[in-house]
Amino acid sequence: MNRSLLALTLATLLAPALSHAATSSAAITDTQYQQVLKGPWRAPENSVRDPYRHPEQTLKFFGLRNNQTVIEITPGGGWYSEVLAPLLKDHGRYIAALQGPTPTDTLKRKFDADPEHYAKAQFVTFDPAAPIFGKPASADLVLTFRNVHNWVMADDAAQMFSAFFKVLKPGGVLGVVDHRAKDGVDLQSIKDSGYLPTAYVVKLATAAGFKLQAQSEINANPKDTKDYPAGVWTLPPTLKLGDQDRAKYVAIGESDRLTLRFVKPGRVEQ
Repeated sequence: MNRSLLALTLATLLAPALSHAATSSAAITDTQYQQVLKGPWRAPENSVRDPYRHPEQTLKFFGLRNNQTVIEITPGGGWYSEVLAPLLKDHGRYIAALQGPTPTDTLKRKFDADPEHYAKAQFVTFDPAAPIFGKPASADLVLTFRNVHNWVMADDAAQMFSAFFKVLKPGGVLGVVDHRAKDGVDLQSIKDSGYLPTAYVVKLATAAGFKLQAQSEINANPKDTKDYPAGVWTLPPTLKLGDQDRAKYVAIGESDRLTLRFVKPGRVEQ
């Protein structure tokens, strides 16, 4: 066998192993998750929500790897930013998508105050009426936590999901967590309560071109009866009713949540 043919044969045989090694090296270990979740940079009021939000299990379910480009949509005060940005800072990219044209600078101040963990984090602003989150097919993972109900209330949901589809690479993943309604509730109930039926979210995503890949009960809460005076905002952490029946709602905990993983059809790029 001549040298050229031998080299080609070896490359062909080694390619799957090299691809597997690259994927394995990008995996985030349990130890790394625990180091970040226990990090002193996390706000105490955020850390105490871990038992309700299950960040390690949720991010594993969405397939997070440390070399990905990850866009988090409207991260608010940065609950998940405190976890994602440090996990991605060495090999990946964390991008916080903030609603413009003049988003709050709370998150930017948070990042500026701690360059050790957030110096490489990036921002993109978007108009929910015509959202753009980056160059087409530039992201590996788009994540949104407890935001879809807001877009439904504002009638912006369809264009948001379409923009997620555009920015993801073929094979890229959209991860969605939101307050889960009982099946069959109508649109007005969704807007009043903040709870979304799983089928409604799946319809939004599939209409944009996604395929539902998997769903999880990681963030389920069977104590949540979903019938409160002030909707989902009756429960922690908002506790909109103040001291009225506070102990009751604290005992229920945070809302029952759907956790859905969608994929953009196409070849998965390593």
